Amino acid sequence: MKDLSIVGLLDVIGELFSDEISIAVSDKENYIYYRPSKRIDLKITPGDPVVEGTLAYKAMSGKQKVSKFIDRELFGVPYHGMAVPFQHKGELEGCVLAIYPAFTEGKSVVTIKTQDGWIPISFSDVIYLEAKDRKTHIVTKTFSGTHTSSLQDFEYRLPRQSFIRCHRSFIVNVHHIKEIYPDTHSTFLLAMENGEKVSVSQSYSSYFRKLLGF
Repeated sequence: MKDLSIVGLLDVIGELFSDEISIAVSDKENYIYYRPSKRIDLKITPGDPVVEGTLAYKAMSGKQKVSKFIDRELFGVPYHGMAVPFQHKGELEGCVLAIYPAFTEGKSVVTIKTQDGWIPISFSDVIYLEAKDRKTHIVTKTFSGTHTSSLQDFEYRLPRQSFIRCHRSFIVNVHHIKEIYPDTHSTFLLAMENGEKVSVSQSYSSYFRKLLGF
């Protein structure tokens, strides 16, 4: 135990939490640890100062737990933040911050733009979404179209029970995966029901495996 660093210990503790939760730890002035989630990354770097007005700052100033909903205007995605200060022998030592993604109650359809107009499509008919050419391309059972919302926006709009981010450029509907093949460098290749192939990148492979349970 003597050789176990604080960062190593925090990495182990982080394994107890969902991959969808970001965790940050600070001392009284600076962040000393940060583990981003796959869904939200506040771009904290160990050594960054705890800025006045932030949840961590408020928690330490008031010496009590602070929680707040943050809308998408600040970092581009909505999230719930919770900060809890900790003490040692009655003296304030720092703060632990947890960031939970705020999932919206999306509608049951997505409206896709076509050459002639727009068509509302049930979520269940969407096979995958791909970010390409500054647009989100939506592939369904019968046709494909585009949408102006970003892939990140869809990640919070689509039901988590069906859709998983598997790549920087792809979100897939797990109910349309026909088979999963191992690929190079701990990645995977998804054979979709429409015959197309979608990659699971290395950065998402562990997250993808945990969510699908294999």
